[in-house]
Amino acid sequence: MAKSTTSLREVLRAPAGEVSLADVDPRSTPSAPGDKDATKLQMTADGAELSTLQEKLYAEGISGGDRRVLLVLQGMDTSGKGGVIKAVAGAVNPQGVTITSFKKPSPEELRHGFLWRVRRAVPGAGMIGVFDRSHYEDVLIGRVRELATPAVIERRYKEIVRFEDQLAAAGVTIVKCMLHVSRWEQKQRLLARLDDSTKRWKFNPGDVDERALWDDYQRAYEIAIERTSTQANPWYVVPADRKWYRNWAVGRLLQEAVTDLAPRFPAADYDVAAQRDRLIDEAD
Repeated sequence: MAKSTTSLREVLRAPAGEVSLADVDPRSTPSAPGDKDATKLQMTADGAELSTLQEKLYAEGISGGDRRVLLVLQGMDTSGKGGVIKAVAGAVNPQGVTITSFKKPSPEELRHGFLWRVRRAVPGAGMIGVFDRSHYEDVLIGRVRELATPAVIERRYKEIVRFEDQLAAAGVTIVKCMLHVSRWEQKQRLLARLDDSTKRWKFNPGDVDERALWDDYQRAYEIAIERTSTQANPWYVVPADRKWYRNWAVGRLLQEAVTDLAPRFPAADYDVAAQRDRLIDEAD
């Protein structure tokens, strides 16, 4: 199957400087390999390649390497963080993946700085870690709901950049994806949850209240991206109204990042021929 020669990271990378989410069509499918069916086929092929890369990365970690990958997923409710995790993480060996879902901070977590619980969840060597929401909640909800002063929010942006720079220096490749869903599509997905008795557990009446703050959240995302998208740790804005595109795009972004690492299976630190002879000569 033909593959695009253009890196999807170049296509979806947030612009330097001012960010306007209104300029990104949530239903668009930039660089998709074709229609829905063709893209799903490509995602299967991408998943197989990512699985091989992940196995090599995991083997590196077991053998003493320190490189790892962190996929950060942020987006409005119903943007599809869970769907992405199922589609992308489901394509690789679960032994090499850690998934952390950040909920409302516990009393213990509130006694520490906002990055305390995040540092504890950074993936270990050789792993692919996935954050379902992340440290960015503290500058998104914190800003919109005025849970912290403007001065504190500004300080947190700088702390986040410093924290992510430290991760990069420690061998962590970060892939930050903002799943950009439209207000109309969110409404349809919330209605679908109410109409399906097997999905009503996902519905929270508070989600409707948050819709009244839609514009505030969009601006909060824009500012967070502007303040924390760096050369080393950029943001990618992924159109998320079409689930099939969203899943493929995040998977491709992750695959490109791991491909750049070029992980390799470690060489044996023993005499292969000698060990083979030992097994052959062993009495059955």
